Amino acid sequence: MGEQVELDLNQYLSVTISNEKTVAYIQFIKEDESFSCTEQVLEGFLLAHGVKYGLQEDIIRSFVLNPKEYYFSRTPVAYGVDPIHGVNGSIRYTMPIYDDFTGPLENEDGSVDYKEVTKLNNIQRGQLIAELVPPTDGRSGIAVTGEELPYKAGKNARFKMGKNVVLNGEQTAMYAAIDGLVTPTERGKVNVFPVFEVNGDVDYSTGNINFVGTVVVRGNVLTGFRITASGDIRVIGGVEGAELIAEGSIDISGGIIGYNKGIVKAGLNVKSSFVQDGNVHASADILVSQSIMHSHIRAGQNVICNGPKGLIIGGNVQAGDRVIARVIGNPMSTATTIEVGALPELRNELVELKQQFKEIVASLDKSEKALTLLDQLASLGKLTQDKMDMRTKLNMTKKLHKSQQVELKERMLEIEKSLEDTSRAKVQVIKMIYGGSKIVIGRYTKFVNDPISRMTFYFSEGDILMSAYV
Repeated sequence: MGEQVELDLNQYLSVTISNEKTVAYIQFIKEDESFSCTEQVLEGFLLAHGVKYGLQEDIIRSFVLNPKEYYFSRTPVAYGVDPIHGVNGSIRYTMPIYDDFTGPLENEDGSVDYKEVTKLNNIQRGQLIAELVPPTDGRSGIAVTGEELPYKAGKNARFKMGKNVVLNGEQTAMYAAIDGLVTPTERGKVNVFPVFEVNGDVDYSTGNINFVGTVVVRGNVLTGFRITASGDIRVIGGVEGAELIAEGSIDISGGIIGYNKGIVKAGLNVKSSFVQDGNVHASADILVSQSIMHSHIRAGQNVICNGPKGLIIGGNVQAGDRVIARVIGNPMSTATTIEVGALPELRNELVELKQQFKEIVASLDKSEKALTLLDQLASLGKLTQDKMDMRTKLNMTKKLHKSQQVELKERMLEIEKSLEDTSRAKVQVIKMIYGGSKIVIGRYTKFVNDPISRMTFYFSEGDILMSAYV
């Protein structure tokens, strides 16, 4: 009799289970005024279709009493329990390390001090910089079929240590090793740097500056001179055809007139009021408030020139993600090239990483062959003390290489993914782009022949398309 009832219900009802296995539904496949069944029969029918957990008694009761109300809908009759995935660990900083501070200092009473326009993350030796927030573990769920739904545990966060910082014994907190300035550099490394100030110009009286820290110049940097800094470089005046190289950021208040000489290169951002005949590279953003004229500009992420003038005229501007400008080119059709979505530095890094990976694989192979030999000797009881020491050393080397292999793989995948992804690559024109300009996105090029106002250029389905700038 039970089998007959199940067969009859199969003629009227279907059972479906959601992809996540956390909801089961029933639905009429045949409408019949004479349809009726008991709660027990319907529950047996659901059980026969694998629904074993989370049955909703009230819905089943209502369904049995008033089947006609459910003719045209898919009705949820069982709910499982969603797994709760763990939350990744994070780093809690004791100061706003990655926040840009712009504008004058506002006092507690609401007044503004226009002399205080720079906020520095000064720190004393032994002071806490950051601590790890541990990940959460998560909790399994239960499917309507009764099986356990696995969860993903949160991953541990890791400190990226730069210079003059130390960890506690448990490796859970980072402290300053010296008095100085907390400064982030490439790939999120955190450093503490001392500050070197030049009270005037960088010229023959100072000579070139090479400093393991942050450099502040109160005057100008003249043509032919060089500043190299492990931290940031801040120039209150202007920069001529000089060489400025910083692992952190570079901020030039008075602008750059490069005379097509020298270079300004930063591990993070470059900020300047204007760039003329300059050569500027930044791993992250290049932010120019007034104009970029006849210059070679290369940013890993964005070039933003959207101040009141916001001009880009002549030269070549490259950005990994976006270029935003008020005006590109001029009415005289000066050749101006804007490239987005191309990162030469990343391509070069990928080649280097592949070579390193190859070397580590070869080294691992040698270590494993040597260990196999030593293990055989150990099983025969022929392992001398020096061979035992060698075995221990080889095991440590193998463990280190395995760890390096994982890190290299992660970085290579990260780079390959970013090189393939042109979805964020855009050129945004706030006011006007003139003829003579050239837009390059990835491997595709678009020539602008006539002036176009307020437009965004982007890549989609094998072509460079345009849409109104909002």
